[in-house]
Amino acid sequence: MFIPGLVSVTFRRLAPADIVALVNKAGLKAIEWGGDVHVPYGNILRAREVRKLTQDAGLSVAAYGSYYRLGSSEQEGLSFQSVLETAVALETPVIRVWAGTKSSAGADDGDWRMIIDQSRLIAELARSAGVTVAYEYHDGTLTDTWLSTQRLLQEVNHPNVRTLWQPSVANIVDEEVEALRQLLGHVANIHVFHWRAGTQARLPLADGGMNWRRYFDVLSSSGRDHHTLIEFVRGDEPAAFMEDAQALRQWLETA
Repeated sequence: MFIPGLVSVTFRRLAPADIVALVNKAGLKAIEWGGDVHVPYGNILRAREVRKLTQDAGLSVAAYGSYYRLGSSEQEGLSFQSVLETAVALETPVIRVWAGTKSSAGADDGDWRMIIDQSRLIAELARSAGVTVAYEYHDGTLTDTWLSTQRLLQEVNHPNVRTLWQPSVANIVDEEVEALRQLLGHVANIHVFHWRAGTQARLPLADGGMNWRRYFDVLSSSGRDHHTLIEFVRGDEPAAFMEDAQALRQWLETA
C-alpha cells in the first residue's frame, strides 16, 4: 500500500500547524517532519506537540527527516542520541540519516569503514528504541547510486538499516527503474518530485506521470507499505503543492 504525504522541509517557512492543515486540505495522509526547523533536535516538548498535532488531525508521522551525517555530525555537536530521543518523542517509525560527506566514487576504504561501523552503532541504538534508520539516497554521499547503496547495505548487514529512494538529478527513467528493482528489498519511504532531467528545475508533478507510474509499478511488487512523500514543489508555493497532491492521489488510485 502507498501512503501519500509531504516532506515538511518543502515549506520551511510555515509553522507545523499550517503544514498539518495544508496536508489535510490536500487529502494526503502523512508527514515527514524535518529536524532542522519544524522539530529541532533535542526539543522534546516540540516533538510531542507536533506529534499530537499530527495525530489529532488524523495523519501519521512518516519519518523524522534528520540531517545527521555519519562521519561528521558527532564531531560537529549533533549527537545521534539527541536525534533518537527527539524521534521517539515524535513517535516516528523511521529516522533519515545521511551516509557521510563524500561521494561513493570519492571515498576511500577508510571512509567506507567509518560509515559502516557508525551505521551499525546507530542502527543498534535505534533498534533498541523501536525505530528504523534509513539512508538518504543522494548525491555526495555513499548512497549516490544503487550499486554503492547496495554495497553499503550489504556491508553494514544490519536488519534495522534501510534506504529511502528518489529520482536522481539525471532522471534517466530506465536507470531509475533498475535502481528501484535492485534496491527494492531495502527501500522504505519515497520522496516524490519531478525535475527537468539533468537540472534541478522543478516541474509540475503531473508532467512526470509516465515516469512515476513505472516507479510505482516496481514499488507495488515489494509487498510492503511505502510512504510516498511530496518534496520540492514549484516556487515553494502551497498552490503548486495542491496540484502535485492531486496528481499523486490520482496515480495511487490505480497503482
